[in-house]
Amino acid sequence: MAQRNWIAVASAEHARRGRDHQPLGFMQVGHGKLGPLKRVAAGDRVAYYAPATVFGGTDKLQSFVSIGIVQPGAPYEADMGNGFVPCRLDVAYAASRETPIAPLLEQLAFIENPKQWGYKFRFGLFDVSDADMVLIARAMEADLKALAL
Repeated sequence: MAQRNWIAVASAEHARRGRDHQPLGFMQVGHGKLGPLKRVAAGDRVAYYAPATVFGGTDKLQSFVSIGIVQPGAPYEADMGNGFVPCRLDVAYAASRETPIAPLLEQLAFIENPKQWGYKFRFGLFDVSDADMVLIARAMEADLKALAL
C-alpha cells in the first residue's frame, strides 16, 4: 500500500511533547482516541499543525511544529496520570524548524478556499498529497531524506 501523508492537529505544547519524547517520539490525536490512529500506517508521514501554543489557547500560533515518519507497531496506550490513558503511535521525527502556515496558504492544494483555510483543521487528522507534504517539509527545512521525500 502506498505511503500516505497526514496533518495532525494539536497545541504546540502537545505536539512538542510527542516530538521530543525519548527514546522515540509519538503521535496521538483527538485527545488520545484510538479510531483515527487506525487509519495511519507504518511508513506514513505526519506533520503536526498547531493553531495555538497551549491547549485551548487563544494565541494564533498557526504553525507546523513537527514532521516525521510513523514507525512499525500497533497503537498502544500510555498512562499519562490522573486517569488519562491516550492511544499513541511511535513516530521518528525529522530535524526541522517550526514554521507558520500563512506563507503556504496559497500553495497548499488541500486548502480549497484561502479565505476559510482553517476549516479543514477542525477534523484533527486528515490526509494530504505528496506535493503538499513536500511543500510543508521544505518550508520547515526538514531533512527530506529522513522523510523519504
